[in-house]
Amino acid sequence: MVKYFCNNTDIRSMWDHVVSAFWQRYPNPFSTHVLTEDVVYREVTSDHRLLTRRLLMKTNRLPRWAERLFPSGMSRSVYIVEDSIVDPINRSLTTYTWNLNHTTLMSVEERCVFRDSGEQPATTQLKREAWISSSIYGFSRPIQEFGLARFKSNQVKAMKGLEYALSNLQGETPQRLLRDTMKDASEKAKEAAKSLASAAAVPQKPQQYV
Repeated sequence: MVKYFCNNTDIRSMWDHVVSAFWQRYPNPFSTHVLTEDVVYREVTSDHRLLTRRLLMKTNRLPRWAERLFPSGMSRSVYIVEDSIVDPINRSLTTYTWNLNHTTLMSVEERCVFRDSGEQPATTQLKREAWISSSIYGFSRPIQEFGLARFKSNQVKAMKGLEYALSNLQGETPQRLLRDTMKDASEKAKEAAKSLASAAAVPQKPQQYV
C-alpha cells in the first residue's frame, strides 16, 4: 500500500518570478537540511523547453523508534534526484523528485506542477503530489504514516523557502519569515531547557563499587 498526498496552492507572484525563485531557493533559513545541490545535466530542446537534472543531498533524521531498528552506522544523508521541465510556451514548470538511497526503508516520489494562472493576474498555481512507500516487512504502515507526516511538514517549509527566495528577488527583506524562524528556534530552545531541567531533578542512584 502506498500513501498518497495532494495539495493545490495559489502563489501570489508571476510565473516568471516563481521560476526564477525556484532556481535560487537554496540556501534559505527554512531548508537547512538541504546540504548540497549540483546540476548534472541540462539541455534546451528544439521546442524551447529547458530540461534539467539535479542531485541534492539532504539530512535524514530518524525517529527514536526507527533508530532502534537500524544500525547506528547507517548514513543519515539522503541523495535526491530532481528532474525538471520548464516550458516557456505553455508557461509551466514540472518537477519530479525521488530518493536514491534508503529506498527499502522509505521511498518518496514527488511531482510538482507550477502553472501560470489564466484566471487570476500575477498568480501561479502549484499542484504538489507525493507517493510514499516502504518495503520493511511488518513496519511498512507506521513508516509510511511517519513519512507522510514528515512530508507535510517539509512541504510547508519548502513553501516558506520559496517565499523567501521570491522576497529576495523582489528586493524585499523577508522580516516576517525571519521572525517566524527566530520564534521556532526560541521555542525549541525552551523545550530543550525544560528537558534538561527535568533530567537534573531526577535523583540519581548512588554508584556502587562492590
